[in-house]
Amino acid sequence: MEHVVIAGGGPTGLWLAAELRLTGTPVTVLEARHERDPHSKALTLHPRTLEILAFRGAVDPFLAEGRRIPSGHFGGLDDRMDFSVLDTPYPFTLALPQARTEELLEEHALAAGADIRRGHRVTGLTQDEDGVTLNTTGPEGPYTLRAAYAVGCDGTRSTVREAAGIAFPGTDATTWGWLGDVVLDAPPEGAVYAASGPAGGVMVVPMPEGVHRIVGGDPDSNGPDHPGELTLDALRAKVNRIAGTDFGMRDPSWLSRFGNATRQAASYRKGRVLLAGDAAHMHYPAGGVGLNVGLQDATNLGWKLATTLAGTAPDGLLDSYHTERHPVGADLLTGTRAQTALMNARSAEGEDLRALLSELIATVPEFSRNLAERLSALNVAYPAPLDQPGHPLTGRRAPNLELADGTDLFTALHSGRYVLLGFAGTPAPMPGALTRAASRPCTRPAWSTVHTALIRPDGHVARASDVPDVIRT
Repeated sequence: MEHVVIAGGGPTGLWLAAELRLTGTPVTVLEARHERDPHSKALTLHPRTLEILAFRGAVDPFLAEGRRIPSGHFGGLDDRMDFSVLDTPYPFTLALPQARTEELLEEHALAAGADIRRGHRVTGLTQDEDGVTLNTTGPEGPYTLRAAYAVGCDGTRSTVREAAGIAFPGTDATTWGWLGDVVLDAPPEGAVYAASGPAGGVMVVPMPEGVHRIVGGDPDSNGPDHPGELTLDALRAKVNRIAGTDFGMRDPSWLSRFGNATRQAASYRKGRVLLAGDAAHMHYPAGGVGLNVGLQDATNLGWKLATTLAGTAPDGLLDSYHTERHPVGADLLTGTRAQTALMNARSAEGEDLRALLSELIATVPEFSRNLAERLSALNVAYPAPLDQPGHPLTGRRAPNLELADGTDLFTALHSGRYVLLGFAGTPAPMPGALTRAASRPCTRPAWSTVHTALIRPDGHVARASDVPDVIRT
């Protein structure tokens, strides 16, 4: 029997595979595509995603190749959120094409020992109390796999989700965005160019090898019906109307449209079947958050599934994956719908709303920072367990605290284990956890009185105490 079979070898499935391998859990990834998709739907890695890559010592290759942008947009508004003020080692968004992100994640998963099978597709499954039987097809024909658990990371049209009978309620598309990866003879200056007005909105972002991504929306694209395949002439006309120039676009390598259909799985777990990434939530790609939330799903799920298989998980730990991540997915959909509404607010009243909110971003630092923390997922906090005493930090993301030995918390998390921090010296050993002395004084007010804190493998606070206390996993 396979321990875990993951359907889908995109970013979410690859990262989950590597997370499971941290504990030695055998994992097989089935990816239907024989070759990696050369077209990059996603371009952006957000600060929290860079943090979780850092947890596992995997962030450096991304930083070496990506382009750092110290700001982000909300709903295509003219004024941008300032990411440089965020409390993170990575106060920027990182522009890196998804195709390269996937390549780096696959190298990481393979180095961890994951079994990745390209050209293998899950066609159906059944489950019982002891495991999951997956019907699959590969280069040599149909076959079956038996697994303790199966995870659907196979996109918005997830076969795993459908076969497990998990509902995917939501709304159909009412508007369509468009994008083109093209060569520009007269590209705009700067890391990101944006223009908006009654004719619509457009952004232009440099990509590797002399290509630029042009992405936007306009009133002509509203309506429930797909407006047809995008041509270079149609893209040129749209950009001309919005920006007053087509920047000399030519030689498209990819032209596409995307809708704002919005759906979320009713449950992220049904028995021995779980969902993560686009299989669990579908939305308009506003703010470039989709890939990021998928990796964050996988980080939450990986250690919980591994400890469940090892027989060391407390009761209800695997169920807490849905309890914690489903509200995050719901908040994701709220945010992307709000941004979609702003992007399509092209009436006189809508333009006034856009101008007002844009001014608030520019002039009210707390407003800008709040939006930036939401978009980057630095604000995500999970509810404290009902059977444990509360502390204001419980469930919150732990910052990269300095340790007494000159290292930091993110380095201590490389092994994927709990980390027990003592702010008055190294705490007594705890089974299943690394123990480390944290530097004192801590300059962060919320941490200034903490005596001991237990950090989960996903970087959130499991327990914290302001007095000497024995914290148990």
